[in-house]
Amino acid sequence: MVKKTPNPTDKHVGSRVRMRRMMLAMSQEKLGDALDLTFQQVQKYEKGTNRIGASRLQQISQILQVPVSFFFEGAPVGSEAHGLTEAPSPAYVSDFLATSDGLALTKSFMRIKNPKLRRKIVDLVEQIAGDHDR
Repeated sequence: MVKKTPNPTDKHVGSRVRMRRMMLAMSQEKLGDALDLTFQQVQKYEKGTNRIGASRLQQISQILQVPVSFFFEGAPVGSEAHGLTEAPSPAYVSDFLATSDGLALTKSFMRIKNPKLRRKIVDLVEQIAGDHDR
């Protein structure tokens, strides 16, 4: 039996739910309690394994204090529907921000007020990563 892969939009919406939940330092259990669900169901939503219905997404947006549109920002566009080739998506940014390391790094980086120091940190990371193209 072949395992069905999640729809890219469902994965994107789920990762945005995860990112926002983590930004608020809210556990899956706490979000689940607010939705009257188990934390396992929240996990399935966040992975895109289970699709989030419209009314549930509205409920989540209220709990996480963002508009529903927040969950669709940067969502993949179905190229088949338009007959166009899809441009590379900046989804890796939201994927990164949905991780605890990405969120911690971003929060800490944004607290650095000196722009020259911030630029030096970016240069250092690019050098470590071998990114010579900017």
